Amino acid sequence: MWSLAATVEADFEDLLAIRIAAMRESLERLGRFDPERARQRLRANFNPAATQKILVDNAVVGFYAINETELAYSLDHLYILPSWQGQGIGGAVLTQIKQTYRGKEIALCALRGSDANRFYQVHGFTQCSESEWDIEYVFDGYVPVV
Repeated sequence: MWSLAATVEADFEDLLAIRIAAMRESLERLGRFDPERARQRLRANFNPAATQKILVDNAVVGFYAINETELAYSLDHLYILPSWQGQGIGGAVLTQIKQTYRGKEIALCALRGSDANRFYQVHGFTQCSESEWDIEYVFDGYVPVV
């Protein structure tokens, strides 16, 4: 069973380690793995108030960050440690995010060539644009009542 916990500034290094672990394989495949760039990118938009740690038995196994923009919500981060991937945690967290923001558009970017692209497509996100390194997706906010 997983749960969420608030994040504080002091969590930055632990969350950075999760981000690096989760993205390393995809970035290496593209020849773009650089731990310092990963640090700079996370630091540039790290907002503890918008970030939730994902816990399993009180151990941090991932995190997500969602911020409000002018037009939608932006899911800026959703990372699960590789050893915890494929167990349904990311999907369950994403389902909860979609329920929380029901009726609101959610936008995100995924690294081109990453397994995250298939994950987001399976969970109802539609590709809306792409750039040299990223593919942008949007979820229209419609969540059927179950």
